Amino acid sequence: MFLHLGGDVTVIDSDIIGIFDIEECSVSKITAEYLNLCQKSGKIVNVSEDMPKSFIVTERNTYISNVSNNTICRRNNVKI
Repeated sequence: MFLHLGGDVTVIDSDIIGIFDIEECSVSKITAEYLNLCQKSGKIVNVSEDMPKSFIVTERNTYISNVSNNTICRRNNVKI
């Protein structure tokens, strides 16, 4: 099944490793390093130019989305 992340971006739900709140997780040094590493290696996909609310880690890329992690989880019938 496909999961809409915002904008015109959808991913296959079985490829998703994790869905995270960007504000809560970005304060962690490890998460900031991970996101910087993804950015440098070209594996960040910005879904929208709006204020980011979540990031979604998949097998191939990390998506930065303006849709909240709660909304994305509800779309995929996942309880937080």
